[in-house]
Amino acid sequence: MRIPHIILVPNMSKLEKTQSGRKLLYGLTAIFDSPEKLVHAAETVVKEGYKDYDAYSPYPIHGLDTAMKLKRSMIGVVTLVVGLTGGTLLVLFTWWTNSIDYPLFIGGKPLFSWPSYVPLTFEMTVLFGAVSTVTALLVVWLGLPRNSHPLQDTEFMKKVSDDKFGLAIEAKDANFDERQTKYLLEKLGAVEVDPVYYEARELTLKETVLDPKFIGAIVVVAVAVSGATYFGFNKMLLMRPWSSLNEQAKVLPETKSEFYPDGFAMRPPVKGTVARGEMPYRYASNIPGAEKYMKNPILPTKRVMLVGQRDFNIYCSPCHGYFAEGDSRLQGQFPVPPSLHIDSLVTAPDGLYYEVITNGFQGVMPSYARQIPRDERWAIIWYIRALQKAQNPGEVAEAK
Repeated sequence: MRIPHIILVPNMSKLEKTQSGRKLLYGLTAIFDSPEKLVHAAETVVKEGYKDYDAYSPYPIHGLDTAMKLKRSMIGVVTLVVGLTGGTLLVLFTWWTNSIDYPLFIGGKPLFSWPSYVPLTFEMTVLFGAVSTVTALLVVWLGLPRNSHPLQDTEFMKKVSDDKFGLAIEAKDANFDERQTKYLLEKLGAVEVDPVYYEARELTLKETVLDPKFIGAIVVVAVAVSGATYFGFNKMLLMRPWSSLNEQAKVLPETKSEFYPDGFAMRPPVKGTVARGEMPYRYASNIPGAEKYMKNPILPTKRVMLVGQRDFNIYCSPCHGYFAEGDSRLQGQFPVPPSLHIDSLVTAPDGLYYEVITNGFQGVMPSYARQIPRDERWAIIWYIRALQKAQNPGEVAEAK
């Protein structure tokens, strides 16, 4: 397979004869010894109407892009469009899997709880944007792999990659005239002005995609990155001083203890221990005692009602429904509880609700003692009373 050369020449009158055969004039290159002269040359070249030219410098020069009147790059548009596409695909994927294909009910959240997917969406947007930017820059804009550019390996490129500054005007420019263009560059202060030629021939596949140098560079980079990653994570982190993080006198989760006879590393509190500021719960699995002696110790302020509503929606609504009517949102995954608006529960003491929240009920409802603090349990009870009062005005007994 043969690939045509991608560089075009405006007219065939610019052919030159050399000992190696027919060659085409690529353009003129000019060397400047200061960045100020390069900026001035770029401004003048633009005023003279040249369009097919480029400037070269060993480091970024402030104001050079303005002098060249460069248009806004489309790279940013590619990054934005592909990045947003990646984020949108992630949102659609999470919506389909969590809301349609395999619904998950977690803590009263809606099926599509988008805030929890924001980190994933952000990461996918960045990933798509970064990969597309690099790919577009190298493949589309730079035309890689392209190891046959006329300026490659020239003295001009060696100098502008070191300590000189250069300008190259291509022969395909409509205003290009070798003699006049050379005179203009010399007048602008160029210390060297040289023509650059390239062979008028077609490139083979081996000289582009299958170029041994190009493939070799990819292989070397892949091996180097993989080797460095493997060494860093599997060898270096196991050497001192990094290994000291794994040699601390500590017990890791799910590991067996060689010190305690029962083999458990995590120890339960000493029997009879009472946390500072807390009193032991005396009515565990004692519903009659809880109904008789426990009273709601907090006032139903606006803040308390908001906390109760929040916790009820998180922990209670998946089974009891948002309005405590027993309309479970779990689609038959668990037994449906009774409505909290039936007479026996509307008139039930607050102690019954507290005991059930704390220790569960008959193996159907689990204990929420670890998830819900004590004061918030009482706040939930106030919110349940408000729901009952809303549907049964005048029938709800005062909290006992």
